[in-house]
Amino acid sequence: MGSQEVTNWQGKNVTVAGLGVSGIPAAKVLHGLGAVVTVVNDGDDDRARAQAAELEALGVTVRLGDGATLPEGTELIVTAPGWQPDKPLFAAAAAAGVPVWGDVELAWRLREQDGRKAAPWLAVTGTNGKTTTVQMLASILKAAGLRTAAVGNIGVSLLDAVLGEEQYDVLAVELSSYQLHWAPSLRAHSAAVLNLAPDHLDWHGSMEAYAADKGRIYEGNRVACVYNVADKATEDLVRAADVEEGCRAVGFTLGAPGPSQLGVVDGILVDRAFVENRQKNAQELAEVSDVRPPAPHNIANALAAAALARAYGVPARAVRDGLRAFTPDAHRIAHVADVGRVAYIDDSKATNTHAAEASLAAYESIVWIAGGLAKGATFDELVAKSAKRLRGVVLIGADRALIREALARHAPEVPVVDLDRTDTGAMLAAVREAERLAEPGDTVLLAPACASMDMFANYNKRGDAFAEAVRELGA
Repeated sequence: MGSQEVTNWQGKNVTVAGLGVSGIPAAKVLHGLGAVVTVVNDGDDDRARAQAAELEALGVTVRLGDGATLPEGTELIVTAPGWQPDKPLFAAAAAAGVPVWGDVELAWRLREQDGRKAAPWLAVTGTNGKTTTVQMLASILKAAGLRTAAVGNIGVSLLDAVLGEEQYDVLAVELSSYQLHWAPSLRAHSAAVLNLAPDHLDWHGSMEAYAADKGRIYEGNRVACVYNVADKATEDLVRAADVEEGCRAVGFTLGAPGPSQLGVVDGILVDRAFVENRQKNAQELAEVSDVRPPAPHNIANALAAAALARAYGVPARAVRDGLRAFTPDAHRIAHVADVGRVAYIDDSKATNTHAAEASLAAYESIVWIAGGLAKGATFDELVAKSAKRLRGVVLIGADRALIREALARHAPEVPVVDLDRTDTGAMLAAVREAERLAEPGDTVLLAPACASMDMFANYNKRGDAFAEAVRELGA
């Protein structure tokens, strides 16, 4: 069952690891195909019991509070992407010769089930920018008249996409490092790694392992491996990948593009990869002003999306029309309001230093609101790169001292307000302090560089609190 396609699931003993957003659909799909399904789950709370009852009513066996033991007779494990590779269940599976797939691998294997015509996948990964790039890509594909959807780690189940009634021409697929780790046979039409920065190292064990899992997205690509010219690690992953004959490396850059690259010339997004005689010719795709917001890292996202769409054969006009039609998600460099000639920007989604660095690079003079849960991150490089842009800093959250110490080392002249609070009301106090520090023409930027769970349920709630506080200022 490890290498060859499974066409007959009848009576196969499959263990699904984890009840969550991927485990429940996987269990239902496999049960519907005739497999004998057992779900194992570490937790045993009220929510898990309710989910278990729903599956047991269908005839699925559920074992709560025991995610470590391999059920007898298991022929395949389908795991939730978040389950770490060093869990005892997987050690037991390896010892018994039982393959482990993730939900992405399962969707990939089932995409031609019952003779369906499988839509090719245009896949995107990276430490930051994945969701925006995939949404831009889907918008461009739709502008070209193609039936598509943004799926994967973005919240729309790949299983639903490949098995639902809707027939797609092509899918725009966001993949996390976790999902790629458990997807050994995935082979995309074309794929992009947007950037690489330390993240989730507690899960992967090392930066090398994290990068290797990201690099799996290039394996077996048919047309284009899209990489970031400014991030050599992404190009190194392309060089290491085993791709189909004729597959090309295509770079994207915020500068003028060379042959086989997309880039920017005089405010125009330009393609020198998917044109005749790319040594001499270039194709105009869109204007920088067609990208919203036109921050540098978002222009990079647009170029990556354009590269994947062009690899699929989309005309230049569809790139422009798709970018114009795209609306960014909330809390991603969202302009909340101008109050007293100061712009207030919500980038609560900047939950790590890499994302915050990109956000800070988009503005000239900033009062920065930062802090939260650091997740093991260090802030020296971020502060050193951004120091010249900082008018002032307001710190909130559990790990704010780490940022304060980095500021003392690399930006000692920048005024810092350290709010010794982690209650949700701290955001209003932070915005008021930022208003006091800001001067006309400045930007007050919420780009925390940290996770939100010390103070808020998620980054959305944190961004909502910021926007509410800004509205109170202007009232």
